[in-house]
Amino acid sequence: MNPLPSEQRVPIAAEVDIILARKAAREAAKALGFGMVDQSRIATAVSELVRNVIRYANDGQGEMIVRAIRDPKRGNGIEIIVKDDGPGIANPSEALRDGFTTGRGLGLGLPGARRLMDELVLDSGLGRGTTVTTHKWCH
Repeated sequence: MNPLPSEQRVPIAAEVDIILARKAAREAAKALGFGMVDQSRIATAVSELVRNVIRYANDGQGEMIVRAIRDPKRGNGIEIIVKDDGPGIANPSEALRDGFTTGRGLGLGLPGARRLMDELVLDSGLGRGTTVTTHKWCH
């Protein structure tokens, strides 16, 4: 297992940042000892979350934070936080339902990311932006 910096931040401002965020997440997952399948799951979840920032946040601006985590019972893991200061989501629990969309997407982003990761917490409300915190544990 390669050492991982305590935290890596990737600014989100344009479509190209989806690629940069995927790469950063995949490299961090590899360094933490995740297998190829989990690396792909993590990168795909990141794609969905970062794409949401570009689509829905004010000026498509946000940030992704990747860090190594450790839990006494679960062992090593990765935490990925994607946040923005956009308009927020009126009904966060509804946004996690398959097929829910505001009309600009397929309604697969948040529910898909939730399925790919072990844990996903959505914190959002109108006028206060959105923060999605995800965890994946190295089994």
